[in-house]
Amino acid sequence: MNKTKLAAEREKSNFTHERVAAFKCKPDKKQTIYWDAKTAGFGLRVTAGGARAYVFESRLFGKTVRITIGDATAWDLGRARAEAGRLRTLIDDGKDPREVRAEQHAAYEARKAEAKRQDAAVREAWAAYLDANRSRWSERHLSDHENLAHAGGEPRKRGKGTTIAGPLAALMPLKLSNLTADTVAAWLESESQTRPTNTEQSYRKLRAFIRWCNDRPEYRGIVPPNAYNARTVRSAVPRIKAKDDCLQREQLSAWFDAVRKLGNPVIATYLQALLITGARREEIAALRWAHVDFQWRSLSIADKVEGSRVIPLTPYLASILRELKRLNDTPPNIRQLRDLTAKGESWSPSPWVFASKKSADGKIAEPRIAHNHALTVAGLPHLSLHGLRRSFGTLAEWCEVPVGVVAQIQGHKPSAIAEKHYRRRPLDLLRKWHDNIEAWMLEQAGIAFDAQTVQPDLHAVK
Repeated sequence: MNKTKLAAEREKSNFTHERVAAFKCKPDKKQTIYWDAKTAGFGLRVTAGGARAYVFESRLFGKTVRITIGDATAWDLGRARAEAGRLRTLIDDGKDPREVRAEQHAAYEARKAEAKRQDAAVREAWAAYLDANRSRWSERHLSDHENLAHAGGEPRKRGKGTTIAGPLAALMPLKLSNLTADTVAAWLESESQTRPTNTEQSYRKLRAFIRWCNDRPEYRGIVPPNAYNARTVRSAVPRIKAKDDCLQREQLSAWFDAVRKLGNPVIATYLQALLITGARREEIAALRWAHVDFQWRSLSIADKVEGSRVIPLTPYLASILRELKRLNDTPPNIRQLRDLTAKGESWSPSPWVFASKKSADGKIAEPRIAHNHALTVAGLPHLSLHGLRRSFGTLAEWCEVPVGVVAQIQGHKPSAIAEKHYRRRPLDLLRKWHDNIEAWMLEQAGIAFDAQTVQPDLHAVK
C-alpha cells in the first residue's frame, strides 16, 4: 500500500454529530474507518451491513492496538471521545487497555465470588461436609449427623405426633460467617437446658465440621476465629458424666428370665445377643443370615472402627439363632398367603437376622420399649442397650479374660502398641475365651445348657 493511499485512508475530520451520522461504508469494502482530527486515535467504524461503532487505535511497544469503544447509537460522541482520551492516557503510561480491563473484570468476579462465599449458609456447607465423608463414615455415624441437624416437624414413624428438631437444626439457617463464639455459646446454653447429652454430642460434631470448613478452599476463613474454642464456648459445653449402667453378676438371673419371657422372640434373641457378644446395638441389628456361619461358629459384624470383624458364635447364642432362623424360614399359612396375594405381595424369608415387618428397612428398629418392660418385670434399675455392651466387658473380668481378647471381640480400638501391631488373635483362640464367658453368664443366670448336646449344622447358612 503506497503512502498516498494510506494517507487517503487516514484522512481526518473534526467529528460532529452531523458528520458522524453522514458517514457511510465506502463501496466495495467490508468496512470503513473515519478518524477524528481532534482526538488522536479516535475513529468511527462503519460496516457494509450498516453497523457503526466508535473505535480507538494506537501503538504500544511497536504493535498496533485497536479497541472497540462501543456502538455509536449507544455512545454519545462526547462520551466516546472522552473514553478515547482515557485509553490514550493508559497507552502513554505503557498499559494495554485490554489487559487493564481484563484485570478489572477478574477483580470484579473475585469480589463477587468472595461475596457469595461469605454468604454461604451452614446448611449448604453441612450438606457438602456429609457428602464428602459419606463413603468413609459408618451408616450409624452418618445417621447421627443427619439426625442431630434434622429440622423436625415430620410425622413420627412410630407413634403419634411429629419429630423434634435436632440440636444443630437451629444453626443450619445461619451464614457460616455468623457462627461467632457468642452465637455458639448462646446456642449451647439454650440447647443444654433440655437435652445436655445431645447438645454435647452436637458440639463435638460442630467442632469437627468447622475444622473441615477451614481445610476446604471454598469455605476457608469464613467461620470467625475461636468459634468453637473460645473460653465462653468451652464453658458453655455441658459436662456429661460417663454412663456406668451395667448388669451385676447377681442380676443376670433376673435379667435373662425376664428377657427370655418376652413375647417377641426376635427382640428376646436380639437383647441376649447384645449381652453375649458385647457388640454395638447397630452392629447386631444389621446382621444378615449371610453373616452367620453355624458350621464354623462365627459372626461377621460390620465394625465402625475397622469396617468389619469376625467374632465367635458361642453355643447358646447359636442355639437361639437357629430357632430364630427356623421361624424366619417358616412360610405363612394359607390364609396369610392369600392376604399377601390380595395385596400384590409375595412371601420370602427375611435376609435380616433380627427382622421386623414394621420398620422401613425390614430390620429391628426400636427394642428399647420391650427391654424396659423386661427390666420392670425383673425389678432391675434402668439399663440402656449400650449398657449391655458395657456389661459384657465388665462381666468378662470374672472369667479372667485378657483385656485384649475382650477388646477384639467387642471391636474396641487397640489401646497399646503391642495390641495395635502384634496381637491379632485367631478366631479359635477368641472362641476359647468367648465360650467361657457365655458359659459363666448362663451359670450365673441359672440356665441349664449343655453345649455338647447342640448338633452343629452341616453347612454354613447361605
